[in-house]
Amino acid sequence: MAAAEASGEEPDVEEAAEEEPKFAPGETIHDVATVNGMYQNWFLDYASYVILERAVPAIEDGLKPVQRRILHAMKEMDDGRFNKVANVIGQTMQYHPHGDASIGDAMVNLGQKDLLIETQGNWGDIRTGDGAAAPRYIEARLSKFALDVVFNPDITEWQMSYDGRKREPTTLPVKFPLLLAQGVEGIAVGLSTKIMPHNFRELCKASIDVLRGREVQLFPDFPTGGLCDVSNYNGGLRGGKIRLRATIEKADRTMLIIRDIPYGTTTTALMESIVKASEANKIKIKKVVDNTAAEVEIQVHLPTGVSPDLTMDALYAFTDCEISISPNTCVIIEDKPRFVGVEDMLRLSTQKTVRLLERELEIRQEELQEKWHSASLEKIFIENRIYRKIEECETWEEILQTIDAGLKKFVRIEGEKPKANDTRIVLRRAITEDDLTRLTEIRIKRISKYDGFKADEYIQRLETELAEVADHLANLTRYAINYFEGLLKKYGASRDRKTQLRTFDVVTAQKVAVANQKLYVNRRDGFVGYGLKKDESVEYLCDCSDLDDIIAIKRDGTFVVTRIAEKTFVGKDILHAGVYNKNDDRLVYNMVYQDGASGISFAKRFLVTGITRDKAYDLTKGTKGTKTLYLTANPNSESEVVSVQLSDKAPARVKQFDFDFAELAIKGKGSMGNIVTKQPIKKITQKSLGDSTLGGREVFFDSVVGRLNHAGHGRYLGTFDTDDMLLAVYKDGSYELTPPELSLHFEMANMVLLRKLEPDTVISAVYVEGESKVHYVKRFKIETSTASKRFGFISETKGSKLLAVTANPEPEVEVKLQRDKKADKETEKIRLHEFIDVKGWKAMGNKLNYFRVHAVTLLTDEGPEPQRREAKKKAGPATIPRPAAEAPAAPLPDLAGPVDISAADIAQAQEVLKTRKSQLKLF
Repeated sequence: MAAAEASGEEPDVEEAAEEEPKFAPGETIHDVATVNGMYQNWFLDYASYVILERAVPAIEDGLKPVQRRILHAMKEMDDGRFNKVANVIGQTMQYHPHGDASIGDAMVNLGQKDLLIETQGNWGDIRTGDGAAAPRYIEARLSKFALDVVFNPDITEWQMSYDGRKREPTTLPVKFPLLLAQGVEGIAVGLSTKIMPHNFRELCKASIDVLRGREVQLFPDFPTGGLCDVSNYNGGLRGGKIRLRATIEKADRTMLIIRDIPYGTTTTALMESIVKASEANKIKIKKVVDNTAAEVEIQVHLPTGVSPDLTMDALYAFTDCEISISPNTCVIIEDKPRFVGVEDMLRLSTQKTVRLLERELEIRQEELQEKWHSASLEKIFIENRIYRKIEECETWEEILQTIDAGLKKFVRIEGEKPKANDTRIVLRRAITEDDLTRLTEIRIKRISKYDGFKADEYIQRLETELAEVADHLANLTRYAINYFEGLLKKYGASRDRKTQLRTFDVVTAQKVAVANQKLYVNRRDGFVGYGLKKDESVEYLCDCSDLDDIIAIKRDGTFVVTRIAEKTFVGKDILHAGVYNKNDDRLVYNMVYQDGASGISFAKRFLVTGITRDKAYDLTKGTKGTKTLYLTANPNSESEVVSVQLSDKAPARVKQFDFDFAELAIKGKGSMGNIVTKQPIKKITQKSLGDSTLGGREVFFDSVVGRLNHAGHGRYLGTFDTDDMLLAVYKDGSYELTPPELSLHFEMANMVLLRKLEPDTVISAVYVEGESKVHYVKRFKIETSTASKRFGFISETKGSKLLAVTANPEPEVEVKLQRDKKADKETEKIRLHEFIDVKGWKAMGNKLNYFRVHAVTLLTDEGPEPQRREAKKKAGPATIPRPAAEAPAAPLPDLAGPVDISAADIAQAQEVLKTRKSQLKLF
């Protein structure tokens, strides 16, 4: 209304009535402003400011504004010496509108990345979470890399600072994908960015590949090391996810050691998560000790009898030993936030680097041309004694005209039409008044000492450099490739990858949860749980975890699967209760029930799969009066023979007979079953337990994750029955027998052979004795039976080394030897099964009677194992389950060579062996 009155217009009466506020009697009336318009305008301005000026980095230099101002301030202060961080903060505050705390935190973050800033003092530790010392105690200066790559005032775009007193860079001319090297995280208004750090060397090589027109693929590399699964990285775009794991070693059977931690966590937070999981009874540990110093070392001590393999999986499942990060590569491009993949970001950065290099070359070319022009004019001016002609000139204009006229006799401008027999020097540009003035400023002393030969050399050097710069401009891609190669050579020597890229198997919490509860059942009253009161009607079943599901089958033939609890009612007359695993396809139930309507007894074998929790299912025909006469749960699909005794009132002559469940096929839970008898049954008792009707379980070894599985991933090891064992041979000259449990971890770096142990398995080995340096050959059978214990089969003296090992029945090696000091090296093939007989595993073996052995190469592989041959005979190669797209095979271990490659994998490995012959040298 006030605005309308001021403008001379009468306000709308209805509008004024709606807008006019009401005031209480006696209340003072003040000017009123609506919040609606301010919110719409100011909030958008604030959001834009936070996005562009605080949280999100620019694509041009990969820096946030505060980081850019810190580096600019440090460049202004740079004199080669360290400066107090407090002084740098004060210098930066001339450009940054915020306080010293935000500048200090940003500077510490830059310094901890160990790329642009060289630090001195206590700058904290990202691994332990320790903060940096106060800014007055720590010092910093720009690194040589930053001075070479980040700054160039000649090609920098400038703007005025927030108060208009200083000039600051809009963006810095960074000639490197700095944003991808450092990584960044920022939260703006309605927007966030999270870009992972990448390896310096890989970025240089990827930029070179981009310049050469090749496809590139980048994966993160974290300063904390550890393991990383990038299967779903998705180029860092939204929707992707990476999984990070700590590196955990088995020191012995009672201690695990964490060597590296996942990026984004700290040793303190990691230990707290372990303690928290232990207090929640998800894992069993004795204590956790942090011995971190120069390297991370967290010791996890285990109680006696606790599996370190299972605990390792539990640490990944329940603690911060495994975390996931969802990257979100958002950057500022042309003053707008954009979501760009890391590969595209690298291409943009590489193209920008090429443009910056081109601009630097153009500036250098201009400088050289100007120097050449001045040197050429000076040479003509002095050698042709033009300076003598100005002695009689009386005015300044006359002097300049005299010099100009004298020069024109000896030079012509490029593009000017030459005369016949014209030998004048060709200048690249016209002579200006500044050129003439500069010539008049040459001192007589300099003229008198002028050396024409040195002047020619100087001009020649300028022409050579000009030709070189012109060549670089004409071949800009080649020049840029050489630039990145120079960065790689100069600064990449100590920047190897720290994070190992792996493919993780999924750790299911239910499988690795500690059995911290005891499952009880009250069959009569129909209760199951771990909190039942201990009385005569309560029966202990097994140990379980608080994450398990429970299955309960009742006498009426119905069953239910429910989550475990302290006390759960599932129905009276419980026949069977236990832990339910929905993925177990080997647990087979054998059942005999009597139909309530017809009185006929049926027998069935079934699996329980595809269930809904807390839903009641019926295993019988569902008629009233049906009851279960016999029920057993068989974990490995064992069959059984039962004795059936008919009722005394049954009209049949034979009142007792045997029934073999092996004659029944395994079907679903809803099948009716086969008729056992139509007569009433008095009782059924087990007569004998049969073998597994599904046969042994096929076991595969996935070398990518170092785990066994039944799903067909990796190399086929064979079919394992209950008593079968795995044979593992290690680089240190020891072997171990282990049951084929899926919870086991195998380190490919230390293992040279893994196979099923057969009764006729013979191990052939070549090793060098550490003290005498004598080479031995031995062949032996596995005579020990203790599981999960290592037995050394080579000499225990220091320096003893296993050179080759195989389980092939007819092994052959190639020995490179030298019979005496003056003789040439020669090679000889030896059949080990002819060289030595089979002896005991403790025997030393036979000597290789040569003066000096230089190398031993294994020539024979393992060959197809008996189980695989048998499987091929039965169903052909296609019956061996293998994944549709397996992960890339792991590199061959140094000692294994082709030893531990199955026949089906040889073709796949041949291409690797052609290019990596050095891996076959086992010495």
